[in-house]
Amino acid sequence: MKRAIEYMDVHSSTPPRRVFSSDEPATLVDVFTGIARNHKRPDTLNYKSDGRWVSVSSDELLARAKRIAAGLHAIGVHRGDRVALLSESRVEWTLTDAGSIFAGTIDVPIYATLTPPQVRYILNDSGACVLFLPNREKFLELKDVLGECPEVKHVIFFEDSGDGMTLAQLEEKGRELGPDYIDSSVAQTQPDDLATIIYTSGTTGEPKGVMLTHSNLVSNLIDSSGHHEFGEHDTALSVLPLSHVFERQAMYMYLHKGMAVYFAESLQTVGPNLREVSPTVLVGVPRIFEKIYQRIREAAAERGKVSIALLAWSLSVAREYAEFVLAHKPVPALLKFKHSIASKLVFSKWQRAFGGKMRLLVSGGAALPEDLAYVYVGAGIPIVQGYGLTETSPVITTSSVDEIRPGTVGKAIPNVEVRIAEDGEIEVRGPNVMRGYYNKPEETRAVFTSDGWFKTGDVGALDKDGFLCITDRKKELFKTSGGKYIAPQPIESAIKGSRFVNQVVLIGAERKFPAALIVPVWEQLESYCKLKGISVASRSELCSHPRIIDLIQRQIDALTPNLAKYERIKKIALLENEFTIEGGELTPTLKVKRRVIDEKYRDVIEKLYEE
Repeated sequence: MKRAIEYMDVHSSTPPRRVFSSDEPATLVDVFTGIARNHKRPDTLNYKSDGRWVSVSSDELLARAKRIAAGLHAIGVHRGDRVALLSESRVEWTLTDAGSIFAGTIDVPIYATLTPPQVRYILNDSGACVLFLPNREKFLELKDVLGECPEVKHVIFFEDSGDGMTLAQLEEKGRELGPDYIDSSVAQTQPDDLATIIYTSGTTGEPKGVMLTHSNLVSNLIDSSGHHEFGEHDTALSVLPLSHVFERQAMYMYLHKGMAVYFAESLQTVGPNLREVSPTVLVGVPRIFEKIYQRIREAAAERGKVSIALLAWSLSVAREYAEFVLAHKPVPALLKFKHSIASKLVFSKWQRAFGGKMRLLVSGGAALPEDLAYVYVGAGIPIVQGYGLTETSPVITTSSVDEIRPGTVGKAIPNVEVRIAEDGEIEVRGPNVMRGYYNKPEETRAVFTSDGWFKTGDVGALDKDGFLCITDRKKELFKTSGGKYIAPQPIESAIKGSRFVNQVVLIGAERKFPAALIVPVWEQLESYCKLKGISVASRSELCSHPRIIDLIQRQIDALTPNLAKYERIKKIALLENEFTIEGGELTPTLKVKRRVIDEKYRDVIEKLYEE
C-alpha cells in the first residue's frame, strides 16, 4: 500500500503562505479542538432520528472524533493513508471527517449519487484503504465494484448492517486504546500536511483529485468568514452534500464560530426543516433559492388571479426598494409605504417559510440570477454571493451584507489575489490554492501560469471597485456556424426571470443560431391555460402547443432585449421532465451537464434545426 504522497512543485515561485496569528487555528485539528475549548454548547450538531431532533454536544463531538481516530489506528491505518467517505450528509459524516483529521489520514469524500464505476475509479485512483458507507443498501449497490478495488481493506458502516464493522465498533476499538492515545498523532499535524483529496464532479472528462492541505482550508475558512458576523447566536441548516467543498468549508465555519448546526433530512424536506429549526443562516446553491422562489410563485398561482396580481405588485416594489437600499440611497416615502404593505401582506409569509429568524442567505457554486438577488433583498432576506472552486478551497471572492452588488460575486477575500488574463480568464493566487491534482502532473501543470497563478477556467471582469463579474465557464462558451462566440450562462440567467421557466439550457454550437431547451413551471403554465381557455389533454401536448410556444418565446424576447443579433434565441423546445441528478443531467452540486443534455435530447435538438 502506498503510504506517502509526493507533492510536485507546480509554481515557478514560492506559492503565497498564510501566516496565522497566535489566536488563530493553523490546522483543522486546531479548529476541532477549539470547538470544545471556546464554544461549549449542548447542541453543536443536531440530526433527526425517529421524528425528533437529537443533539451532539461540543465535548461529545471532540471525544467521538478522537475515538474514531484511535479506532482507525487500531485497525492498521497509518498517517497519510487515504480514507474514503461515501455517504449523504449526516452527523456521522462530520464525526468521521473529524476523526480522519485527528488520525492524520487523508480523507476522500465521494458523492453518494455517483455510479459504481465512478466510485471504483476514485477508490483506485486515490488508493483508499478504508471506505465508510451509510448502510447495507449502499454496500450492495457497490459490492461488485468493491471486488475490483484491491487497496480497500476495511468497509465501515454508519448503521448496523450485518456485513462488517460499524462506526460504533470502530469507536469502541478507539476507546480501548484510551482517551490520550491519539494525542501524539495530533501533535504531529502541520499546516502543510495534506488534509483531503476531493474529486471534482466532472462535468467534462474524468474526475480529478484536488489535493488540499490544512493550511489551504483553514486560511480560507478564516479569510472568507470574518465579515459575516457569524457567532454563537447563529443557527445553520446544512442542506448541501458535505462531499462538496463549499458545504464542507461552511461546516468548518459553523463549528469554528460556535454555531448550532442542524442537518436537513434531505433536499425534499428543506421547507419543513426550515420551519422546525428556525435557522438564521442558510448556505446553498442558486438552484435551491430558485426552487424556494418558484414554490412561492406556484402557491400564488394556486390561489388565483388576485394572489398572482398581489405577488407581481409586491415583487416590483421589492425590486425598486432593493435598488435604493443596495445603492445606499434614501428610500422615497411613497416607496417605503408601498414596501411596508408588501411586507405585511406577502414578505412576512416568506420569513415564516424560512423559519422566522433568517438573517442571511449565502449563495455559491453557480451564478445567482440578478433579479433573484434583488427580490430576496427587497423581501428583507439578504442574499450574499460568493465565487470559488474546489481547487481554491473554495472561496475566492464574496460579498457582504453591506456590499451586495447583484450581477457580481463580490470582492477578493483577504490574502487572495485575482487578475484577468488577456483572453478574459480569471486567474487566482493565494494560500487557498491547491497543491495540485493527485496522480495527474500534466493536468496540474496545465492549470498554472508560468508565474504561478491558478487558471480558473472561468471568464470574467473586475469593475472599478474590485467586484468580480463572472461571464461564463471558458469551456462552456460555444461558437455558432457563423463564427460568433456565445456565453450561455448570462442568457440563461435572464430567461429564468420568467415565471413560466423552471430550467433552461442554451444550445447552438456549430449551428446557425442559438436555441433553448426549457423545462416549464407547470403550475404557472396550467394556471395560464385555465385563464386563457386553452384545453390540453396532457403536459406532453402542452409542450408542443403553438400558443404556449409563442408565450415562452415572447417571454424570452422581453427578457433579453439587449442581446446581439447572433445571440438571440430563434427557437425553443419545451421538455416535460425536469433535469435531475438521478437522470444524469445535473452534477451532485446541481450544475448542468451540457454534454449529457446534448446527447440525451439529440432528437429534440435536431428537430429544432430542421429547415
